[in-house]
Amino acid sequence: MRAIDVLKTPLWVAELASGAKSFCDNPIIGSRRLNEKGLHVGRLRLAQKMSDWRRRRLEGLVSAEDRQQYAEQGYICRKNALADDELAGLRREVEENTFHAYDMRQGNAVTRFIPLPPHVLEALPYLKRFVNGPLFQGSLRYVASSNSDPIFYLHVVLTKPNNGKVDPQTHFHSDTFQPTAKSWFFLYDIAVEEGPFNYIPGSHRLTEKRAAWEQMQSIHAADAKNRLHARGSFRLNAKEAREMGFDDPVAFAVPGNTLIVADTHGFHARGKSDRPSTRVGIYGSLRRNPFLPFTGLDVLSLPGLKGRQAQLHMKQLEFRAKLKGKKSSHRYVGKISITAPADFGS
Repeated sequence: MRAIDVLKTPLWVAELASGAKSFCDNPIIGSRRLNEKGLHVGRLRLAQKMSDWRRRRLEGLVSAEDRQQYAEQGYICRKNALADDELAGLRREVEENTFHAYDMRQGNAVTRFIPLPPHVLEALPYLKRFVNGPLFQGSLRYVASSNSDPIFYLHVVLTKPNNGKVDPQTHFHSDTFQPTAKSWFFLYDIAVEEGPFNYIPGSHRLTEKRAAWEQMQSIHAADAKNRLHARGSFRLNAKEAREMGFDDPVAFAVPGNTLIVADTHGFHARGKSDRPSTRVGIYGSLRRNPFLPFTGLDVLSLPGLKGRQAQLHMKQLEFRAKLKGKKSSHRYVGKISITAPADFGS
């Protein structure tokens, strides 16, 4: 063992009690011997128990119907989420303004992230009401089992199919070993040909077949050729999904004014686009340490930090890229309209 590894060992051990998930970056999490003895599955089981325990304390944030849908399917889907006048006002604010934007290119898709810190929302009352409102906030916090401040953006997915590149988000995957929440409020209709969000119903629960599959993956994950798989975002194919007893995926080709909140420990993917498309929405995400025994006490909810996670995250990515002498994965593209053309590369 190298001297640097000896120094890092306490950190690697400490990460076992956190949301750390990478098998290739942490030799303890990625240990074949320890995972053969059940380390990974043990973390999975404990994370799910703690999440269920916290979520029961947050039942008042959503309706009984939403709680049942989440329990059975792993997601909440709410159509006609906003009244007509609120939706029209929100669309108008999004369409008629320009925003500081960051583009991330993955294969034949570009995802545009637009932070909405408090000083931006002050001039956009419809957007402000939505992202701070009980529907968006409550459903995210319930599914994530954490009464904390989520990260959120205006979110645009632009696709250019048939350019010879593959979008890795079109492969079914689980984001991480712990229950976690992502949401999309779609402002406009999404057609099935435009690559809608796909989710395998019920795959958020740790069944015995899923646990056996997870253990098998964990033994070899550190050496996986797929880098995302090696970092703990496990990929699976249709045959594996069937063998675990899951139903076919649901493709959310939905009308505008639909909110979807999904537990992305469950298997999901971006659908493959058959034609160039632009998908506009409001995106939210919430993930905390899965082993916390409480729902709140969130530092990022304090005054001065609340609502600024997206802005701070982009600055962090830029700083990290500069330290490594590389370009950030999220490239700043200026103050633009939400549907401005994207650079798909050569």
